[in-house]
Amino acid sequence: MLRRLYDWVMGLAASRHAPTSLFAVSFAESSFFPIPPDVMLAPMCLAKPEKAWRYATICTIGSVLGGILGYAIGYFLRDFGLWMMTATGHSGGLAEFQCWYAKYGVWVILAKGLTPIPYKLVTIASGLAMFSFPMFIAASVATRGARFFLVAFIVKKFGPALLPVVERRLALFAGILIALIVIGLTASHLLGGSGHGGACVA
Repeated sequence: MLRRLYDWVMGLAASRHAPTSLFAVSFAESSFFPIPPDVMLAPMCLAKPEKAWRYATICTIGSVLGGILGYAIGYFLRDFGLWMMTATGHSGGLAEFQCWYAKYGVWVILAKGLTPIPYKLVTIASGLAMFSFPMFIAASVATRGARFFLVAFIVKKFGPALLPVVERRLALFAGILIALIVIGLTASHLLGGSGHGGACVA
């Protein structure tokens, strides 16, 4: 199954509809969609390294615009935003993120925007907490841009040479990705539980 999924994504990444699909996934992931755009960005950069910066830009623009939708959901549709937080396993919802914002401010967006933590949680919670919208946009551009351009840089520089290795060691790379996600979740827990007696719970 992993091999078929990998081949399908690589085929989609090389198709003429790939940029549009990448934008759609990036936009949706910032507000409601569960699949991160990195899944498409990396193979697209592998397939066409000369367009890596363009793809990273598409990812960044789509993600920030989707983040605005997530922010709007939290800000204007509070009950729906709280329901989405609960549905994704953050039943503490507003109180949890307000506590984080009170302690860390924009650093919450900066930290979580660069990690594998679902960014839609940050965007919706930012609206719920009525966090400064201009600061939210600035932090989103900085973190999402840094993340996607870093992925593009690594794949552009090392990807073609590593592609045969990735294809042979697909299961190993999947395990590494899972490990990185676990590390990101652990970091999120430590961020939420540190300081002021651990009042904020992740």
